[in-house]
Amino acid sequence: MAYATSGDGVRLYYEEAGTGIPILFVHEFSGDLRSWEAQMQYFSRRYRCVAFNARGYPPSDVPTGVTRYSHKIAVEDMVAVMRHLKIRKAHVMGCSMGAQSTLHFGLTHPELALTLTAIGAGSGTTFKTRAQFLRNVQENARRYEEEGLSAVLEKVRVAANRVQLKRKNPRAFENFCDRFMEHSAQGSAYTQRGVQGRRPPLLSLERQFRALNVPTHLVAGDEDPGAIEPALFIKRTCAAARLTVAPATGHLVNIEEPELLNRLTESFYALVESGQWRPRGAA
Repeated sequence: MAYATSGDGVRLYYEEAGTGIPILFVHEFSGDLRSWEAQMQYFSRRYRCVAFNARGYPPSDVPTGVTRYSHKIAVEDMVAVMRHLKIRKAHVMGCSMGAQSTLHFGLTHPELALTLTAIGAGSGTTFKTRAQFLRNVQENARRYEEEGLSAVLEKVRVAANRVQLKRKNPRAFENFCDRFMEHSAQGSAYTQRGVQGRRPPLLSLERQFRALNVPTHLVAGDEDPGAIEPALFIKRTCAAARLTVAPATGHLVNIEEPELLNRLTESFYALVESGQWRPRGAA
């Protein structure tokens, strides 16, 4: 098994395939690197594809204590994987929690990113107050610790932004559920409190997004209301951002509609790599 080591000594399991310009894939909270299998298979024909499990997701290490988890640490773990593999610059693609990490990566280390692709970013925006969101985070963490993965999965199975995958592709949905049950309940609780609960809302980062000039592709399913509002906000704020809304699609566009995502991404990468991409308003 292949591991990169973070700055604080945490081992991060990764897989790679293909050669060429690198793509770094960053998974969602309820998934892991296997969520990107359709993209790894497609893009490894022409790109060097790398996907890794975040800390807290075996076979990556599950360090003890919530202070070992945060959105800033998640970004630096991405940097650690790139440095381990001697990747100077990469296309970066993330889903949900990974999409937020991808955006923060672009804001923090723009010199390392060729492009940013953020799928389903914006968890928490449907809550009326920040306090309500934080209460939900604490309750989710408690449920992982006290009730376990199977109890949490029962709620995930009926989540409004996930049932589209079950309707479209029952086999893919069951594969997702099987992978979920292999996670660490304690690692998920730490991630809830440390990453989800401590990162700033995307809607509070207007100044930073106005300054972002890395080519950015925002992707949201039209049945994922928690991702629509922040995607529109970033699109309106950041001249470097383009937005795709996938029809009749929920939270996991990369699994629900892999052919659509792959085709759109391939076109986006081609524009950037050929020097034809321009920010909004540029001549």
